[in-house]
Amino acid sequence: MSELLLITRDIILPVFVILGIGFFLQKKLRLDLQTLARINIYFLVPGFIFVKLYNTSFTAALFSNVFLFFVTYMALLFILTAIVSKIFNYGKRKKTAFTNSVIFYNSGNYGVPVNDLVFKGDPLAMSVQVIVLTFQNIFVFSYGIFSLDSINSGKMKAILSYFKMPVLYAMLFGVIFSVYNIPVPGYIYIPANYIADAMIALALMTLGAQVAQLKFTAGLSTLYFSVIIRLVIGPLIALGIILLFQIDSLIGQALFIASAMPTSVNSAVIAQEYDNYPDLAAQAVLFSTIFSSITVSIVIFTSKVIF
Repeated sequence: MSELLLITRDIILPVFVILGIGFFLQKKLRLDLQTLARINIYFLVPGFIFVKLYNTSFTAALFSNVFLFFVTYMALLFILTAIVSKIFNYGKRKKTAFTNSVIFYNSGNYGVPVNDLVFKGDPLAMSVQVIVLTFQNIFVFSYGIFSLDSINSGKMKAILSYFKMPVLYAMLFGVIFSVYNIPVPGYIYIPANYIADAMIALALMTLGAQVAQLKFTAGLSTLYFSVIIRLVIGPLIALGIILLFQIDSLIGQALFIASAMPTSVNSAVIAQEYDNYPDLAAQAVLFSTIFSSITVSIVIFTSKVIF
């Protein structure tokens, strides 16, 4: 069976099953999307981040390589989206939604299974993916929250509100407990695992519920630009960075594949929470996920040729 069919069957199809459940639940029960978004942000994501960080082994060389790549990659994507926003005269709110749909990509419930499939559980490759996942979540729940909150409440209030986010403290404790091998009592670790296991399902269900309320519009150029940059231009930029910095082949291959992931579900979650173009955010996630079944396969094949 070809890699395209394997990815479609083992990764894309399960994602769309849960999306479909959320879609039909919203049509039938009229769920409160704001409440679902807050459950994700304030309850499930902190548990997920803590567990993933706690179970990951860090080395200085690995961390520095991934950090250098990630900062450079984010900066170039940010510059590119700023140029597009300037050319097409997007307002501040639309520019923020567009930028978030490009720079936040699905490193967790899509990236982790793809990494496991491609590298067959290689611990170094999976460590790369978990570190990318961590940086992405730091970025989503710091800059992502700040960029949306500052639109309505101002920069200072947005900065202060970030320190109220439990994700920040989950990340700190996860890294500290992992680096210093601090044991976590069973009565804490077991419920944390339950919370982490629930995160992916509820995030995708929330997205499905958002999709059920979408009013699809023709000629939505912002969506087209978002999907093209995220799935096509983004991986090309990532490949250039990897070759320029001469990153180790296995680490470079893992980073290249990680860069090809579709728009993060969390970008739609926070867009819903702060009511900033939630339809655009949800459509970016949906359509980038659909078309990634093709583009991710191409990136995986290319990575095996280059690295």
